[in-house]
Amino acid sequence: MPLRPLRDERRAAAARALRPRPRGRGEILDVGDGVSGLAQGDRVLLCWLPACGTCPACRRGQTQLCLAGFLNAGTPNFKRPGGDVFGFAGTGTFAEEVVVDARCAVPIPDDVPFDIAALIGCGVTTGLGAAINTADVRAGSSVAVIGCGGVGICAIQGARLKGAAQIVAVDPVASRREAALTFGATEAVPPDELADAKQRITAGEGFDYVFEVVGKSATARTAYETTRRGGTLCVVGAGAMDDHLRLNMFELFFDEKRILPSLYGGGDVVQSYERAIALWRAGRIDLANLITHRVRLTEINEALDQMRTGTSLRTCVEI
Repeated sequence: MPLRPLRDERRAAAARALRPRPRGRGEILDVGDGVSGLAQGDRVLLCWLPACGTCPACRRGQTQLCLAGFLNAGTPNFKRPGGDVFGFAGTGTFAEEVVVDARCAVPIPDDVPFDIAALIGCGVTTGLGAAINTADVRAGSSVAVIGCGGVGICAIQGARLKGAAQIVAVDPVASRREAALTFGATEAVPPDELADAKQRITAGEGFDYVFEVVGKSATARTAYETTRRGGTLCVVGAGAMDDHLRLNMFELFFDEKRILPSLYGGGDVVQSYERAIALWRAGRIDLANLITHRVRLTEINEALDQMRTGTSLRTCVEI
């Protein structure tokens, strides 16, 4: 059943109608009354977690923690017979046109293709930021990244940029392990070989930094056990509310491991966009090769299957 945009009068003054076009362009078709700083024809990327700019988190520069943004992400943008269509972070990017809050539309320079901008809008910002902002990887350190889809690959690139000496990519899918080596990992192993890698590379002590980019309590527990005493576990994967990580109070005290969750890159979102664009423009990070598959909008189910099976790093839906 086709979906149609839901135009909420409460947000009409800040709305944007966007049409992603072939060859990676997304441009504003129209603006609502009272909108400033954006105009028809502007090229933009969509931010699923827009900042209000006035709450305590925003004033501290932690716009990724803005609760107003989460309210936006949980607001349905579409209707179908029977009611609203809900979905987390539903900015409507599977549609040819969509109405969004003005704060969701972030202008991009003319030299940034829309497919590259779409990657920066979520996965690149999240993965790079986890290594650069949240964990603040130290030069010469050892790193393990558990989960090497698009976000994990970007965490690997972030650790490489920060000067990590050893970066071990961990993933059950062979093609993703092979890809990780081309993005900066020094070694890539399946999960059942991680314990051997820990023993061989760190003499059993554990890695200085371990990134969990799966969002499962089992892999988070493995990540904790793979982190050295006094090291840093960075939780990047978004897990389920009923999936509980079991840690006892003594090990928390005795191991003195830092457990750092990282939401949307752990820093100001727009500044993180700008940094990613600058790094891409300078050739310091590879974004084009993150797109391993391209499909038409009519083939969207193929893209979802590629995501579920781990066939792709990122699939670009071309409209």
